[in-house]
Amino acid sequence: MTASADLWEGFDALDPQDITGPTWDEPVPIKARPALPTFPVHTLPAWLGNMVSGVAEETQTPVDLAGCLALAVLATAAGGRAKVCVRGHWREPVNIYTAIALDPGNRKSAVFDLMVRPLLAAEKTLIELSGPVRAEAETTIRLAKAAADKAAHKAAAAEPDTRDALTAEAVALTQAADAMTVPAIPQLVADDVTPENVGTLLDQQGGRISCLSAEGELFDIIAGRYTGKPNMGMFLKGHAGDMLRVNRQGREAQHIDAPAVTVGLAIQPEVLDSLSRIDGADGRGLLARFLYSKPLSLVGSRNLAPALLDQDTADTYTRQLAGLTLALAGWTDPAILTLTPEADAVMLAYQKVTESRLGKNASFATIVKWASKRDGAVARIAGLLHLAAPPEDGWHRSIDAPTMAAATELGDYFTAHALDVFDAMSADPAHDAAYTVLTHLQTGPCGTFSKRDLFRSLPRADFPTITDLDPALTLLEEHGWIRQTPPPPRTGRGGRPPSPRYETHPRISRSA
Repeated sequence: MTASADLWEGFDALDPQDITGPTWDEPVPIKARPALPTFPVHTLPAWLGNMVSGVAEETQTPVDLAGCLALAVLATAAGGRAKVCVRGHWREPVNIYTAIALDPGNRKSAVFDLMVRPLLAAEKTLIELSGPVRAEAETTIRLAKAAADKAAHKAAAAEPDTRDALTAEAVALTQAADAMTVPAIPQLVADDVTPENVGTLLDQQGGRISCLSAEGELFDIIAGRYTGKPNMGMFLKGHAGDMLRVNRQGREAQHIDAPAVTVGLAIQPEVLDSLSRIDGADGRGLLARFLYSKPLSLVGSRNLAPALLDQDTADTYTRQLAGLTLALAGWTDPAILTLTPEADAVMLAYQKVTESRLGKNASFATIVKWASKRDGAVARIAGLLHLAAPPEDGWHRSIDAPTMAAATELGDYFTAHALDVFDAMSADPAHDAAYTVLTHLQTGPCGTFSKRDLFRSLPRADFPTITDLDPALTLLEEHGWIRQTPPPPRTGRGGRPPSPRYETHPRISRSA
């Protein structure tokens, strides 16, 4: 039996009478978290998958990071511009929320730069293309206001018999001028924004905006960094596409029929564990809207001379992404992406699996809120994959079965990671530390040990100080794997007290 295996395996073969010591009870299992799947790069279109693999190789980061960002980048390009019609009136927008958890030192910023920079280049092109349009609008408004002012002066100086008609003309010209607007400077990506700013950006940017960041400040802002209370309504409606009306004193009302917010974040793992403590985040469904990823860090096993990103791969990625972004930028009514009959059959089969696992004692019972949105997330991912392969005219074709099958594979990937994330949110925070200690005891000398000797034998990265052992030892005692022995009588000579000593359960020695 290896140290990484479930420490409960193999113990059931023991006869309870074979356990020495009459005072030991059956210990409660402390299981290892299951290994999580790796992001399935092969589900992506070739131009996108090659970029993900190339970025992961050069930066020596898990492919999960670049892979999840690739989906968020696609959603930035297409969000608010397309919807997937699954069946009947069931339509899913193609914006998504992703959160990737990785410890510091994993070069998240480098991956963000390589994956997001071409999107910002497309944004710059949109700004340049909008220049003449905005200049024309500004000139037209200036002339309209001048005409309205001239008409008003003329009406003011008119004789009584013509004043009413000239006044009506001046009012009409003023109203027409006031109704004119200058298009906002195009913006695809925002970073450190408040929910209020998101509403303003949605109003300015035709109902869509993306929040991409290599940090997790957005969660702090939602939790109430600036207001002192959670403010998540904008992100709830921005994911679902529900009508948004914002009325603030002293400002014009903002009305967005179908807001589309995309979120792509790389955060530290402990941020995920703290999400559940945001008041209302679980109950109102914010946590259920994210696609989570907790890849295994490569730090400590990285290739220090990796292959560099192929320039042709990077150029193709830039060109294809820009093409998709620019092609959809001017759409006002979203493209409706339908499913072929074969794709619909794949989707229906996936729905049946989801439904069968939502029961009280079924495998999705612990993530029922998240899993209830699983099928919708798969439909959104299918829409993104479809638009990206190829990215020239996907809105003219129906989503086919292979694309839907690829989306379901990604759905299974995100499901496995969501199960782990929500399990960690509800688990005792000392669980992982206790499992580390238990595996160490299982592979080392058994019987008794001192706290000080145990600390010296454990990796300092896991337990920086000896007090960091306390939660793990407490949990192991509560689960019946160890018990503290009475301290020896003091001699009265002074000095520091002896380190606490513990006995280990006989099951540990039998498993070694």
